[in-house]
Amino acid sequence: MEEEDTRKWEDLDTDILVKIFQGFDIFELTSGLGQICSSWRYAACDPLLWKTLDLSMLKSNYIKIPLEPYVYVDGRSDKQLTRLLKISLNLSRECVTTLIFHFYSYVTDDQLTYTAERSPNLKRLVLPAWNRIKKTGICKSIRMWKDLESLAMPSIANPPYLMEEISKNCKKFSQLKIFGPCDILFVQTLIRCVPNLKVLSLRCSMLHLDALLLILNGLKNLEVLNISHCYIVEDRPAPASRRVVEKLDDTILDKGSRLRNFFTCRDESCTMCQRTKADEGFMRWYKYEEGSWKEDEVKSLAI
Repeated sequence: MEEEDTRKWEDLDTDILVKIFQGFDIFELTSGLGQICSSWRYAACDPLLWKTLDLSMLKSNYIKIPLEPYVYVDGRSDKQLTRLLKISLNLSRECVTTLIFHFYSYVTDDQLTYTAERSPNLKRLVLPAWNRIKKTGICKSIRMWKDLESLAMPSIANPPYLMEEISKNCKKFSQLKIFGPCDILFVQTLIRCVPNLKVLSLRCSMLHLDALLLILNGLKNLEVLNISHCYIVEDRPAPASRRVVEKLDDTILDKGSRLRNFFTCRDESCTMCQRTKADEGFMRWYKYEEGSWKEDEVKSLAI
């Protein structure tokens, strides 16, 4: 009796293999699929798998320390991230257009610049923590990302050099999300460096009232502003005091209504507002549901 004709896995059509691989997470895609045979390698490099490199499930194993960079990351965390980046960026063949890191993934200069060199077509970057990234590292990376349109970043002490690099190198840049406090100095930098900004999200952050007014008056091309669940404060003259703004006045609401979308939250029972208030605008996301930092009322900025 003749042996039945059986089809081997390596003989599957590439389209079918790609469809199967699309259901895999980053750990499965980098587990050695491309080493099984040439057809699997070809499928594992398909651009459909690598338009988005989502590392948002991979956070660093770290402890806080009192000196810069204020975190110590376990060496095994660094090795795991470096391994995933090397394999992913090798398979992607420069197809990555969206790159997402975990809120508590403390990337190094070397990891970031290595990634930038191998993802020159990047359009969207989500990089909420960069305690270990220096000015040289982020600026070098930005220079390689000429097509960058969207950035989610931590709040840092008015780093004009970053927005200056974006202004010089990223002519299509139009969307920004800040994780953390936003003051008037930072808004002044935005107005000077990225006046064509169209979308800005400050969700769940401390927002100074004078900065909010400057956003509404100074960013002339802004179309979408998200201040949902913000902890809004007003700084007053001496004697030094700070007032929490519980309700937006009609002037602000009127200016906001001229935008295409102006997201606010006026629900006194809102859980997110209560959390932001309790954390005084410095959200401690580790206390809340995993992945809650990914949410945003602006669809193009949600993950």
